[in-house]
Amino acid sequence: MEKVRYTISDAAQMMDVESHALRYWEEELDLSVPRNEQGHRYYTKENIEQFQKIKDLKEKGYQLKAIKMLLHEEQPLLETEPQPKEKAKAKEKPQVPAATAQPQMAQVTQITKQRAQSSKTGADEKMEQFQNLMTGIVKRAIEENNQALGLAVGEQVGERVLKEMNYLAREQEEQAEERYRRLDEAIRQHHKSKKLFHKKSKDKAVLPKTTRAIVCSFKYVWYQIITYLRFCSGQSHLQHPVQQGC
Repeated sequence: MEKVRYTISDAAQMMDVESHALRYWEEELDLSVPRNEQGHRYYTKENIEQFQKIKDLKEKGYQLKAIKMLLHEEQPLLETEPQPKEKAKAKEKPQVPAATAQPQMAQVTQITKQRAQSSKTGADEKMEQFQNLMTGIVKRAIEENNQALGLAVGEQVGERVLKEMNYLAREQEEQAEERYRRLDEAIRQHHKSKKLFHKKSKDKAVLPKTTRAIVCSFKYVWYQIITYLRFCSGQSHLQHPVQQGC
């Protein structure tokens, strides 16, 4: 009995999908869809059931990679139309019970997760290697820069220290000269004051003698005047001022 053949439009309408979705799934999942004498695709009932299962898995959230693994690593959900030479073998192959489909999908999911985890681990290792490489490059660059910077800073610090030392030495010399100048001025002022003091002392020592001589001279003149007046009046018993201590 010849099987019913459906065109791609009919098959898409029966599964409520677009025609390009069937072509896309065929290419991505490496499915074998029969073609007629003109090279056009046609779908049998088994093909439609297989694509319907693929659609159901997609709606459950499975990725095409997981569905492909399920189709090619495990027993296919549905066989495409067998060739005449393979019909006998196809009859001998046991069909996968529906009860085992769920464990198979769980196994595929586990395999997919393991591969994703392995891929993530590999990416993490590569990222860590890249970070270590960049860290080493940056570290070497910083060390070289620090060496050059240290030399430049050392030269600048050396020049600055010499300038500071020269400045401090000049400042100390100026301060010492200022102290010596003040000390010399103080000594000179002291000698000048001492000379002036001795001069005043001499003047004080000379002044009393001169004063006494003047007083004695004044007394002598006054005595002469008084003597003359008293002589005229008859009194001549007054003592001479020289005899009184002048």
